[in-house]
Amino acid sequence: MTRMGAGRVDEINLSDLDFWRRPWSEREVAFATLRAQRPIAFFEEPEVENTAIEFPPGPGYYALTRYRDVATASRHPEVFTSGPGAVSILDFPPEMVEYFSGMISTDHPKHARLRRIVANAFNPRNVKAIENSIEVVADRIIADALASGTGDFVADLAAPFPLEIICTMMGVPASEFATVLHASNVILSMGDPAIIPDGTDVILATLEAGAALTGIMEELGAYRVKNPIDDITSALVNAEIESERLSQQELASFFVLLVTAGNETTRTALAHALVALSAHPDQKQLLIEDYATHAKTAVDEIVRWASPVIWMRRTLASDYTLSGVDLHAGDKVLLFYNSANRDEEAFDRPDVFDVTRDPNDHFGFGAPGPHFCLGAHLARREITVMWRELLRRVPGIHASGPARQLASSFVNGITQLHYEV
Repeated sequence: MTRMGAGRVDEINLSDLDFWRRPWSEREVAFATLRAQRPIAFFEEPEVENTAIEFPPGPGYYALTRYRDVATASRHPEVFTSGPGAVSILDFPPEMVEYFSGMISTDHPKHARLRRIVANAFNPRNVKAIENSIEVVADRIIADALASGTGDFVADLAAPFPLEIICTMMGVPASEFATVLHASNVILSMGDPAIIPDGTDVILATLEAGAALTGIMEELGAYRVKNPIDDITSALVNAEIESERLSQQELASFFVLLVTAGNETTRTALAHALVALSAHPDQKQLLIEDYATHAKTAVDEIVRWASPVIWMRRTLASDYTLSGVDLHAGDKVLLFYNSANRDEEAFDRPDVFDVTRDPNDHFGFGAPGPHFCLGAHLARREITVMWRELLRRVPGIHASGPARQLASSFVNGITQLHYEV
């Protein structure tokens, strides 16, 4: 897709990784074009690059780009199912799907069972303990960044902050933090050479990263069965609801999900916030002058603006007509949250970054339905605390160069962002 062709619907190819290397502004023009001219557009499946593993050609997918269509699909999980694989366009082997996406790639009743057990571990006492630690971790990480930081906002602040929170809540020792960070980066990289070096087999590297995380969780989970403490892992391995427990595989899959999706959502939102606040000094000044008043709406606007997870896949269990388009059992659809969050029919001036926006029923944590993000409250709290402390201690903080975008259609990530205070 050429720059001049960004608004020509026939030139838009969401399966081409080069599209996702385009600047955000060009991508937004393309999605606006799709919403206006072809809101449910069909695309051939993407090619898998840099791997010796062969995948049979798939049937392609429909891109849902309007807010109302994404909402409809999310509210009808009996038709738009997650089970075949929510985070991959390609049809991976079932064991690989289970390995990397676990609970979010399941449907009722298994999904309800898993979510019930996991939600029980996030009881008020455990969540309160986590929230108390957020203040302490944010304070220390900011102090370290100011004293001996690299000048890269992602490396100094956005990445280590949610990583430490998640690892601590799971009881992962500090000696494993670097392994968890690297493995989660690899799993979500989609082969970006900034994460996986050229010449490396992407699929094998991803499997190895998953194995590393699983190994950490299996060892920790086995230990916590006999030696429980006040952490989430202990609560998960010992939780029993109506005689149900998590299996070892389910526990490992949940850990992989938590340290990738949970970590990445907050990291991406924090980095995008610096980009947005640097580009919109008037909005930043509102927060500096009265953070308490604007914090809640600001955090939701940051998440809407960032749209950290770009899409989730669903597969139709039965025929369904959506906005006049006949879809059939077995068809794949991708719910493009980023496009829904810029839909002119759902938001007033969606292309404006407004920290006072209210209402703001964005899909940054997924759309309403059984798969709405379990960690949304925690992510909101992390973003609230980090930006409150940054604006209090270093109100002059700003991006000092362009962000390096992650070359991914799935995560709207930032791999590097230079900053000054």
